[in-house]
Amino acid sequence: MTRPPTMDPIHPAPHPRAGESSTWHALVDGQLPPAQAQALREQLQDDQEAQATLAHWQAQREQLHALHQDLLHAPVPDTLMAAALRATDRREQQAQWWRWGGMAASVLLAFVLGWTGRGQWPAVAPGKTLATGNGTTLLAAEPAQRFAQQAAVAHAVYQPEVRHPVEVTAAQQDHLVQWLSKRLDRPLKVPALGAQGYELVGGRLLPGDTGVRAQFMYQNSAGQRITLYLGALAAASTSPGPASDNTPRPKPPTTASATAFQFTQDGPVPGFYWTDAGFGYALSGQLSRTELLSLATAAYQQLNP
Repeated sequence: MTRPPTMDPIHPAPHPRAGESSTWHALVDGQLPPAQAQALREQLQDDQEAQATLAHWQAQREQLHALHQDLLHAPVPDTLMAAALRATDRREQQAQWWRWGGMAASVLLAFVLGWTGRGQWPAVAPGKTLATGNGTTLLAAEPAQRFAQQAAVAHAVYQPEVRHPVEVTAAQQDHLVQWLSKRLDRPLKVPALGAQGYELVGGRLLPGDTGVRAQFMYQNSAGQRITLYLGALAAASTSPGPASDNTPRPKPPTTASATAFQFTQDGPVPGFYWTDAGFGYALSGQLSRTELLSLATAAYQQLNP
């Protein structure tokens, strides 16, 4: 068995001058254009230290090449080749799925938002206490939870969009508010979150369980996006059941009652949601709970001055 060549650690080669190292290495590795390589050789031909350095580096290069010469001509192992082919197939499949996914995103969103109200999301116990205002307001947990999940799905679908994240941009904010207010049959406000570092990108119209919904999108200087999703939210039924007159019955929310914030992680992204006068609001984003709460509080204070 031949012993691989060794390098001389006792007599290292002189170092090139500052700023010349990369050019000298490129010369030894054959990476310089012919004219530049020839000019550099002529420049260094009378410099004994430079010639010694280049010769040392060339010797190192040849020794390393000889050390692994057998690997350069060895066949690729079957297992490695199979793994490479599998990786290539996976990349091609993923690229195909992304192409189809971009075309089907709007159709998928309409389906999800329109049908989650038909029991597609896990149910929770009805009659959950959501808030205390002038009096305790009881709402069925299922509609509010579905509302928050639909908000998270809408955020996950449109947040990655580069060219069309919104239907109407912030440059037409007056038109955006007027249009969505008319479609939701309610005067809408767009919270200003500039103090929190987020500027309005725009908004869009979306389908929901009990009618149309609106989504406002914001973005900070780092490109992080959040969305405010809002629309009518069905309250628990107030029709009396076969109970005694002393049985407490839920009451629909009034304009004087405001619900407490509820944190959710059930959807694709976390968020905070709340309801007021039968209207739901959900702020979603891939942020920490503390950051989301701060943004939700700022939005709530402007929506409910």
